[in-house]
Amino acid sequence: MFRNGLEPWHLLILVVVIVLVFGSKKLPDMARSLGKSARILKSEAKAMKDDGKQADTGAQPAEEPAPAQRTIQASPGDVTSSRPVNEPTDTTQR
Repeated sequence: MFRNGLEPWHLLILVVVIVLVFGSKKLPDMARSLGKSARILKSEAKAMKDDGKQADTGAQPAEEPAPAQRTIQASPGDVTSSRPVNEPTDTTQR
């Protein structure tokens, strides 16, 4: 029944329909964002794999980096009214 389900003229019709629906101006932007998403996914997968290898070998980093200082903002993205939060540096109090 579906012996020759996807022939070249089917692909041509599919491309024409996609161009008509999305427009030729948005297609490059969509392809660019799809490429960025694929790169992000690839880097995250690699980072997870590296973390798994590090946990398996039991290797600990030489020293932990200092945590970034947190700030309080009145609204998201508002940097004019943000102020630093004073937190205790001693981790035994937590």
